[in-house]
Amino acid sequence: MTATTDGGAGAVPHRSASATGDTAHDRPGTDGSGAIPGPSGPGTGGSPGRAAAERATARATEYLLARQDAEGWWKGDLETNVTMDAEDLMLRQFLGIRDAETTEAAARFIRSQQREDGTWATFHGGPAELSASIEAYVALRLAGHLPTAPHMAACAAWVRSQGGIAASRVFTRIWLALFGWWKWDDLPELPPEMIYLPKWFPLNIYDFGCWARQTIVPLTVVSAMRPVRPAPFPLDELHTDPAEPDPPRRKAPAASWDGLFQRIDRALHAYHRVAVKPLRRAALRSCARWIVERQENDGCWGGIQPPAVYSVIALHLLGYDLQHPVLRAGLQSLDRFAVPREDGARMIEACQSPVWDTCLATIALADAGVPADHPALIKAADWMLGEQVVRPGDWTVKRPRLAPGGWAFEFHNDNYPDIDDTAEVVLALRRIRHPDPRRVDDAVRRGVRWNLGMQSRNGAWGAFDVDNTSPFPNRLPFCDFGEVIDPPSADVTAHVVEMLAYEGMASDERTRRGVDWLLAEQEENGAWFGRWGTNYVYGTGSVVPALTAVGFPASHPAVRRAVAWLESVQNDDGGWGEDQRSYRDTEWIGRGESTASQTAWALMALLAAGERDGKVVERGVTWLVETQREDGTWDEPYFTGTGFPWDFSINYHLYRHVFPLTALGRYLNGEPFLTTDPRPQGA
Repeated sequence: MTATTDGGAGAVPHRSASATGDTAHDRPGTDGSGAIPGPSGPGTGGSPGRAAAERATARATEYLLARQDAEGWWKGDLETNVTMDAEDLMLRQFLGIRDAETTEAAARFIRSQQREDGTWATFHGGPAELSASIEAYVALRLAGHLPTAPHMAACAAWVRSQGGIAASRVFTRIWLALFGWWKWDDLPELPPEMIYLPKWFPLNIYDFGCWARQTIVPLTVVSAMRPVRPAPFPLDELHTDPAEPDPPRRKAPAASWDGLFQRIDRALHAYHRVAVKPLRRAALRSCARWIVERQENDGCWGGIQPPAVYSVIALHLLGYDLQHPVLRAGLQSLDRFAVPREDGARMIEACQSPVWDTCLATIALADAGVPADHPALIKAADWMLGEQVVRPGDWTVKRPRLAPGGWAFEFHNDNYPDIDDTAEVVLALRRIRHPDPRRVDDAVRRGVRWNLGMQSRNGAWGAFDVDNTSPFPNRLPFCDFGEVIDPPSADVTAHVVEMLAYEGMASDERTRRGVDWLLAEQEENGAWFGRWGTNYVYGTGSVVPALTAVGFPASHPAVRRAVAWLESVQNDDGGWGEDQRSYRDTEWIGRGESTASQTAWALMALLAAGERDGKVVERGVTWLVETQREDGTWDEPYFTGTGFPWDFSINYHLYRHVFPLTALGRYLNGEPFLTTDPRPQGA
């Protein structure tokens, strides 16, 4: 899901069109076309690289404008890892709908991502990953690749050296159990009766983050029914000992949390054998109803692949045939996640990010000097306004009296609007001079009110839920696939604080609570952890503009510590980069190959902190200018987005463009330009 930053240099309140008489047409550095014709704006003549930065900004602006959809949105590819593609093939095999053309296209992409040692990683340049390698191997077997082929034999040997299938994640073993390659008895148990746990009871479904909740409910159905389809081939070569594929493992001490939950899981396995049949049938029906009620208008569930895949399987097991409107729409929605490649390959997106990409693109273009009433921005605003979620969703479980008004990440996800998108959409809309300002004001008012209502008790904001901080879900043996709760994060909180500041609420008690939380979360080294982007560069790039937006001077100790940290981790080439491994290994914090998006995040923080004329900023801008491609964009193979820290990494293909354009625009034009005076919203 996530994120951008936004903010101006220094702590001066942001000027408005009505306050200054300035409009996008007569702002320095614009000619009404979005191009920047010549030296102008803050610091003219102060940097020998300004003309080059202007040319780079003009090229990037032209590139982005040319890629807007006719309906007004932008969307870049959302690249994750080959488990998406492998699971798509296994789903089709399970349902009996796998065809040769789809199989070949998927296998072509999966094979293209295989490393020289026969393994697969989950992010560019990352280490080999066991579960991804197993799933990719199985998918290639489905596509006809023989286990004796060198690339297959190399993978199998590596898998065995890492402990075989028995050492893989639960999700991988669930997929294998669907075909009898793993025993259901050797998997953690998830009873569907948990749908009946009251909301105050530990481990009720609303204790899980929305993405986990949407996945776990259908998996309780699958776990209860334990289906097995005929295996098209054996997988003995992926076991360390085919005669004993699941060797016994020592249990954790009973007095430990792990030991307790292991023993609870053993009890749930015993319950599976004696479950009261009427209660079990009622629970399965309740799960089915819960799933169907949350299907979106486009047929998907939550706009993300895992819930959609498991919901299709669960409903099919409960008697929904493939021509049932619910399943037909669900399968069609999964087809829309497929991205064709020029070489005939087919990449599956885990999710699609049009709202997120559109608000970020709008901010980038506006900050680069595109006029506030440019037709592209008006069209983007109209599309974003049409995407506002105005009906209740799962968030009403914690906030039953809160009126809707948020925005989601995807094309269709009315059940789960998110706080981060809502903040950034508001910031984007405020950069546009729309012909119907009242319509914009009304939408912004709803969005601000909804975001304020989603503030957690500690003063901060999570992504989708309020106070989603239970310590128990991550303890379950089942939950080894990544983060399953949604606690507040610095990046999301910073974006909300920044949005509230621009809405004239910098002094509001709720804003100040968010600021206090951010200050308490600053690391000793001066950085902030990045939950939804990689990692400390992202967190710091989000928080510093928020602090200056609420009025913190550049001299504030928290800002100075952040600046010092960013300066200390600048690469020798002038850029910034941080590897996904920083989530696990502190040696990687602030370290990695320079990337366009991470360099931009660092620059946006430094510019907000008043460092525009410093050597560090000049070197960063020079890196962006010199690495720009001839067509106006940047190459970025590295993954700088985060789904689950370390466990699920994302390469947002538009990040490489929108963030550098934003940074260059702010370097040239100074503070972000908003079309209205900051004013209280009465929220």
